[in-house]
Amino acid sequence: MAAVQQIASHKSPFLAHVLSWVEELGAKFARFRLYRQTVNELSSLSNRELADLGLHHSMIKRIALQAAYENK
Repeated sequence: MAAVQQIASHKSPFLAHVLSWVEELGAKFARFRLYRQTVNELSSLSNRELADLGLHHSMIKRIALQAAYENK
């Protein structure tokens, strides 16, 4: 058991790089999902509902980009 813990605690630089890459890819995918969800939800609103929020249809993509990528 001690040998397994010792081996697991010594990660190779390659493995660390791969794990870092996988985590970064997961974070990018999560941001993209947030972008798509925001676009879909805002696009489903009527012009009246958007106006109540102070928005216009032309603003949807910009707002979704801000929501997903500027709040890292």
